[in-house]
Amino acid sequence: MLSLPLWDFSFYHIFLSILKNKEVDTNPLLTVLQGKDKNVVIPKTEKNGMLKNYLLTDSTQLQLNKLQIPEPVDGIEIGEEKIDMVFVPLLAFDQNGSRVGYGKGYYDIFLAKCRPNVVKVGLSFFEAENVIDDVSENDIPLDYCITPNETYTF
Repeated sequence: MLSLPLWDFSFYHIFLSILKNKEVDTNPLLTVLQGKDKNVVIPKTEKNGMLKNYLLTDSTQLQLNKLQIPEPVDGIEIGEEKIDMVFVPLLAFDQNGSRVGYGKGYYDIFLAKCRPNVVKVGLSFFEAENVIDDVSENDIPLDYCITPNETYTF
């Protein structure tokens, strides 16, 4: 992963893992980003299906929401247009970069608001499926997906 062309940006959006769902632990990645002096942006889910994005600082307070997702209580809001790269949570992905999440659509709405050239990177414990059949026109594909055994480029 460190060899990918992903480290020359300023604003990195990263999800905080839902431990009870056994998601990929993003804490080591947070450590790398902070060690490289990058601006780390974390999401907060809103009732309207949107994500608000906040700069992660030393004073950011986190709390678990009703889905057990760690989220910032408040802080410095960062607009989607500033974000250069997004680490995207997912359950599965395919050889084309299509992905399946938890079905709420938060990330599809969020990614549609980002700049067209925002880099989208999935993190998965599992390798790619051949094809995900139920891809809709609103689904935004990944640029990369990183698994324990392989890095996929789409």
